[in-house]
Amino acid sequence: MKNIFFTSAVLFFIALQSTAQINPYKYRLQKKVLASKGAVVSAHPLASMVGIQILKQGGNAVDAAIATQLALAVVYPGAGNIGGGGFLVAHLSSGKNIAIDFREMAPSGANRDMYLDSAGNPQLTLSQDGHLSAGVPGTVAGLFASMKYAKLPFKKLIQPAIDLAENGFALTKSQAEDLNQFQEDFTRLNTSPVAFVKFVPWKEGDVLVQLNLASTLRRIRDQGEKGFYEGETARLIVEEMQKGKGIISYQDLKNYKAKERIATNFTYHGCQIISMPLPSSGGILLQQMLGMIADKNIAGMKFQTAASVQLMTEVERRAYADRAAFLGDADFVKVPVKTLVSKKYLVERMKDYVAGKAGSSKSTGAGVIAESMETTHLSVIDAQGNAVSVTTTLNGHFGSRTVVGGAGFLLNNQMDDFSVKPGVPNMYGAVGNDKNAIAPGKRMLSSMTPAIVLKKGKPYLVVGTPGGTTIPTSVFQTIVNIVDFGMTAEDAVNKPKFHHQWLPDEIYAENDFDSNTITTLKAMGYSIHPVSSIGRTELIQLKAGKIIAVGDKRGDDAAEGY
Repeated sequence: MKNIFFTSAVLFFIALQSTAQINPYKYRLQKKVLASKGAVVSAHPLASMVGIQILKQGGNAVDAAIATQLALAVVYPGAGNIGGGGFLVAHLSSGKNIAIDFREMAPSGANRDMYLDSAGNPQLTLSQDGHLSAGVPGTVAGLFASMKYAKLPFKKLIQPAIDLAENGFALTKSQAEDLNQFQEDFTRLNTSPVAFVKFVPWKEGDVLVQLNLASTLRRIRDQGEKGFYEGETARLIVEEMQKGKGIISYQDLKNYKAKERIATNFTYHGCQIISMPLPSSGGILLQQMLGMIADKNIAGMKFQTAASVQLMTEVERRAYADRAAFLGDADFVKVPVKTLVSKKYLVERMKDYVAGKAGSSKSTGAGVIAESMETTHLSVIDAQGNAVSVTTTLNGHFGSRTVVGGAGFLLNNQMDDFSVKPGVPNMYGAVGNDKNAIAPGKRMLSSMTPAIVLKKGKPYLVVGTPGGTTIPTSVFQTIVNIVDFGMTAEDAVNKPKFHHQWLPDEIYAENDFDSNTITTLKAMGYSIHPVSSIGRTELIQLKAGKIIAVGDKRGDDAAEGY
């Protein structure tokens, strides 16, 4: 009895500490902070506050990243998750670079043609909606794989998320609107009542309580990784699969492992860029795009002139053509990475580039080689110089829109990131071939591009964004905005973005894009597709001994620092 009482008292004390100075019912949204010791930027102010609190309590950047991810799983259900996956890139003060892959995997019962009908036609509703669209979740394994670099006990890092799930938090206006928009999907795609469904419309300030999620988080707190991949939570996941004709099994859950990989590492204009290798396409695309403009004096072209946008569009076109042709899970297929990022190859790729004239995706395909929109990102820096960049995803907004009955968390619809059929675009318009075909245990190709930029071996930028296939181009543009155009961190994040991904052959440009540049690009022969927003970049810059943290204007993103 004494031991039980002592444990309960300790957990109660941790809970009291975890909620100190955070009011989940009334909080501020802070877009920019200047700090001297540490900063966190994430998709929700409460999650950023949790991260900063962990730093103040003696945690390092990895501790803060873990706690922030867990908080996002509660307060940002559209993309924050324990039912999805992602990537972590870090640069430690010791000089060590880290890349942790906790991408979802195809279940053992998956097969190449599982989303094709008898005539061979793709059934994209099956790969995007409901139980069958879910890959084996990797987030929880990723959190525990990160713990070897953390300082504080996991119980302390997860407690704020438990409190937020159990006691609830006030919805922002955009969150209320999102929940209202998806009410029909939540009702149609679930086998039992879920916390996100309400008989009257959600409104700003309403409190979202997630008791089943709180119970799941407590099992993870008390039992560790097994509290998710085995036992009660695993039972609930498998039973949910059986109710909705999904295929994730007990064995799939028990066998899932996060993988530590060798980080992508290259130089660009005096900076060292650290990013994620395969199965993320982001690190390779970033290295290709920056490599193709490295000798072009883009700084002299200036920010978003027709000349700089055209050049960047054409390198984006070429990189995405290569993505479609060559990239997949390197544990399963051979990918010519060294060739794709080599200087010789990238120079060859740009030989048919003509300044002032629109290229064509019909004539410009992949190179010749012999052989979410709904995601969320967080960036962290601490006083010791540890930098962490994490991007996680459910894939579509609210993922599969399917909640595990009794466990309270949403499952991903990440199977749609495989190439369901060669040449058939996924929900983000990305096409692929057999390199990214479905296979049991395989990890689907991703666009997530968590990145860290070093100057003289020290962190200079910590950056990333959600946005499906627009992720690599947004990170590319943000880096160029600062390194080449000399823009402020705030402008680099908030000024208009654009995107080209080979197919469809058009430039996506935000509505506030310069009209004169648009007119000139159209005269060159480009097709322009206006969009309301691209990405939600989370950026930390270290400059002249100060930390500048910026949350994107495009959402509820918020920066915290001290």
